[in-house]
Amino acid sequence: MTSTESTTARRLSALGRAEATLLLRNRTALATALLLPPAMVAGWRPASAGFARAGGSAAGADQLLMIGGIGFVLLFVVYYNLVAAYVARRETLVLKRLRTGEPTDLEILAGTALPAAAVAVAQCLALIAAGAVLLHLPLPRRPDVLLVAMALGVVLLTALAAASSVFTRSVELAQLTTTPLLLVSAFGSGLVLPLGSMPYPVGEVCRWLPLTPVLDLVRAGWLDGAQAQPEQLVRSLVIALAWTLLAVFAVHRWFRWEPRR
Repeated sequence: MTSTESTTARRLSALGRAEATLLLRNRTALATALLLPPAMVAGWRPASAGFARAGGSAAGADQLLMIGGIGFVLLFVVYYNLVAAYVARRETLVLKRLRTGEPTDLEILAGTALPAAAVAVAQCLALIAAGAVLLHLPLPRRPDVLLVAMALGVVLLTALAAASSVFTRSVELAQLTTTPLLLVSAFGSGLVLPLGSMPYPVGEVCRWLPLTPVLDLVRAGWLDGAQAQPEQLVRSLVIALAWTLLAVFAVHRWFRWEPRR
């Protein structure tokens, strides 16, 4: 590791530790990160059983439940929490003070996201373990694809959170400004309803939503394995990367480092 890389790692570590401390002190954010996604998965369990009775298989319902659980983790642990975190740090002048020091803009944004990313990865791994032990789902058949999907999902939702903070004036308003993406993703990206059950035009449009290709890659890496078509994997990867690049461009162009007036 070069001296530059070592210095960057130290700065990211310091920023991550500081942000983790703030997360532990914020009971609302901590409860959202640790309790809300598992609670939503548990609450959706009866509905998934109804899906099985309505014609789908029990295994299909369990797969929908677990894949949707990973989607909820990405949405609430990463996206929702980070919108609030970026806004809070901006309005209390933390971001402005950090920019006067050694960290680069990217290091500041990434360091702020590290605790949420770590919690999200841990919860996703816990869901995979629970699916294997409690629901008898298979262990990941393509771990490489699954890891890429999880990493891409964290990066994408982090970039979308930073972009959403641009038009979020206060932490309290984060509950409103995050709602559109949360609702559209929950009902249009296969978290609650399988895309195959939607009418043809609607289902095809939903495949272009930001979270849909990420969950398609998760499903391919966890459940499909060798059955996943290469062209489908490439298509999902390209769409997810396109959304990521668009979100990164929005952050680079419009992200606010000083309080809104």
